[in-house]
Amino acid sequence: MTKRKKFIGVILGLILPTIFCVPSTLAQQKPTQSDEEIKALRADIETIKAGQSAIQKQLQEITNLLKTRPAAAQAAAPRDIVLDIAGAPFRGEKNAKVVLVEFSDFQCPYCGRFVRDTIPQVETDYVETGKVKYVFGDFPLETIHQYAFKAAETASCAGEQGKFWEMHDRLFANQTALKPEDLPQHAEAIGLDKTKFQQCLDTGQQASAIRKIMAQAGNAGVTGTPTIMVGLVAPNSSKVKVLRVLKGSQPFAAVKDAIDNALATPGL
Repeated sequence: MTKRKKFIGVILGLILPTIFCVPSTLAQQKPTQSDEEIKALRADIETIKAGQSAIQKQLQEITNLLKTRPAAAQAAAPRDIVLDIAGAPFRGEKNAKVVLVEFSDFQCPYCGRFVRDTIPQVETDYVETGKVKYVFGDFPLETIHQYAFKAAETASCAGEQGKFWEMHDRLFANQTALKPEDLPQHAEAIGLDKTKFQQCLDTGQQASAIRKIMAQAGNAGVTGTPTIMVGLVAPNSSKVKVLRVLKGSQPFAAVKDAIDNALATPGL
């Protein structure tokens, strides 16, 4: 290695730690340089500075782009949306004033992330305390997820045996195993009557109910998953007046804000 290369190493040892980690021994070298080598070194430093400037410019462009991302990924003010949740699977206090409806797809990776990262805290803070009724609505994206609709049927067929949520949890925990041949194994794993389950699945007896849920979601403006709607339900009613719509795998803070606002809203 020439003296010039060694000295460049020293400069890089001072500059690059702002981007990468480098061995500290490089910063301890202090070679003596000739005038010509120093001139060449200065030219190299200017090249490095120019490269850093280009990187900073690109980072700024990315930052600006993130600041102006579409509102679809954030909370949206809903139009006049009323959902009928009669017969829908739910967790929590059945008479809770505030309802969170999640339209989801068992094959959607973002839905899986939402179930893993956000819903557990929602359940701990709001569902298990009786403040919120958490409702699940099927919205399988059949054009991009070929196994999603049958997975929705699988959960509904499990629901016939009182184990919708057990199947819900298992399907989301096994999103790469949703092929037709995988479904009986999931039924066996949660202790379903396999004959009844297979008959339900083979005859498609839950398909029409799922289509109705999908139609209602579509009419409410749902186009992707997960879509979360938070609203109020009148006493002794199955109709939910939606106050807030959140699209995408939202963090707990965003869902918390929607729920807290709903809890503070006077009843219907």
